[in-house]
Amino acid sequence: MFKRLLDLLLAISASIVLMPIFLMIMIMVLLKLGRPIFFYQYRPGLNKKEFKLIKFRTMIDDNSGRIPPLGKWLRSTSLDEIPSLWNVIKGDMSMVGPRPLLVEYLPLYSEYQNRRHEIRPGITGWAQVNGRNMISWEEKFEMDIWYIENRTLKLDFNILFLTIKKVFFRED
Repeated sequence: MFKRLLDLLLAISASIVLMPIFLMIMIMVLLKLGRPIFFYQYRPGLNKKEFKLIKFRTMIDDNSGRIPPLGKWLRSTSLDEIPSLWNVIKGDMSMVGPRPLLVEYLPLYSEYQNRRHEIRPGITGWAQVNGRNMISWEEKFEMDIWYIENRTLKLDFNILFLTIKKVFFRED
């Protein structure tokens, strides 16, 4: 329960602080990529319950799968994730937890890998600060389960600090 209150406090505070950046990115996406500004996708959350993840749109909507320079920049800086703070406020996500993967992966998980759905997914997590896209899927699952088994508020603060550091210095 304390983690949920902390998530709300952090997500609301971050939303207020990041509002000028949020508005600037909205305008940039509108001018460079057009409408829609946001990208929605269903993801499995706590107990595999599906929720609609929201991010800034980063791809051109022409079925080519192309990612223009603005989209690449938003992804590399993780600024495309700012709207996901709304998912935290709604209670679909936490600030820290296993990153929510695609719904179509659910049938592929082993019983062990399914443990990642025992808690709310996070905007950031242990795997993100320990390699992100530089580690294998197996390593990500191992780190997700390790986090579930060892989570504390101190660990969450450490992960949040490391996330800010990695985003600021654009590591991994």
